[in-house]
Amino acid sequence: MPSYVYVASQDDSRLTVFTIDDQTGRLKPQTELPMPGGPSLLAMSPNRQYLYVGHRDVPEISSHRIDPGTGGLTRTGSISLPDAPGFIATDRSGRYLLAAYYQGGRAAVHPIGDGGAIADPPIEWLPTDVGAHAIRTDPSNRYAFVPHIARLSDNVLEPPKNLPGPNVIYQFKFDAGTGRLTPNTPLQLEMEGMLGPRHYCFHPSQDMVYFSDEQGCSVTGYRLDTSAGTLSAFQTISTLPEGYTERNTCSQIQLTPAGDFLYVPNRGHNSIAGFSVAADGRLTAVGRVSTEAVPSAFSLDPEGRFVYAAGSATGRLAAYRINGATGELTPLETYSVGQRPMWVLTIRLGD
Repeated sequence: MPSYVYVASQDDSRLTVFTIDDQTGRLKPQTELPMPGGPSLLAMSPNRQYLYVGHRDVPEISSHRIDPGTGGLTRTGSISLPDAPGFIATDRSGRYLLAAYYQGGRAAVHPIGDGGAIADPPIEWLPTDVGAHAIRTDPSNRYAFVPHIARLSDNVLEPPKNLPGPNVIYQFKFDAGTGRLTPNTPLQLEMEGMLGPRHYCFHPSQDMVYFSDEQGCSVTGYRLDTSAGTLSAFQTISTLPEGYTERNTCSQIQLTPAGDFLYVPNRGHNSIAGFSVAADGRLTAVGRVSTEAVPSAFSLDPEGRFVYAAGSATGRLAAYRINGATGELTPLETYSVGQRPMWVLTIRLGD
């Protein structure tokens, strides 16, 4: 079965679907799927049979069945929302869709019914604070974290607004049986400095979590106490070259499947920063590669050999090969994907 790349182009209200050449990393256009309402978020079920889409212009979340042969989608349901979600992800079982609401300042858990369809009402609808930017469950499916950035405006094309966010990570316990979230102790993990934690990823084999720091232009590594479900920071490292002083913010973050390399895009410097991951979890910079302007979204292929990064200011998707020994990125090609691409998701089906 092929691997696919889905790109959500918010201003064109469509998804562009590519197939990946597993040997070269180059992409072949497969189809363009209309997706009304400004698609800006994508999430996949653990069984890789269903795709979930967060819509920004007309606030809703929709669910879709994936055709493994073509990558096409069949809509299975949707829910309307008072405001647009800022992040969505299923729990580890695929029974629930977790969502962070950036402007609404809340975390939610939405039930997933038969056939992968999202349903109402939400199981949880918890107020947190403005700037809630992500939510995931840990590998044990017992804990969840909701990072909140340090200010509301994250548009690098505009001057910063004097609207501070809480600059904290909310820590929750998650009940995989009921879908309930309960506050952990402590509920809020305070940041040292204006880091603005945004997105995060779990190490595949160690009890460590890495957060991209939107305002801090850095990555912070945390140790995860698996008995308590709490985080403790052990390293913060810059994503920028020494001496760079222009405006910049970080966006997403992802590890290779083996956990040996980590990548974070810079919006402003317009680059992808790469890091090697040591046995103790500490990061060492391995360089930066230029990319399309304002790289708000990117994704590694399922094998961790290629990177695909979308420039929300250019409407183009850039492909890179990962050097398996050093983690350095080599540019391949760029592809047109429509106006304001806001999410990139790669999946392999049928394995």
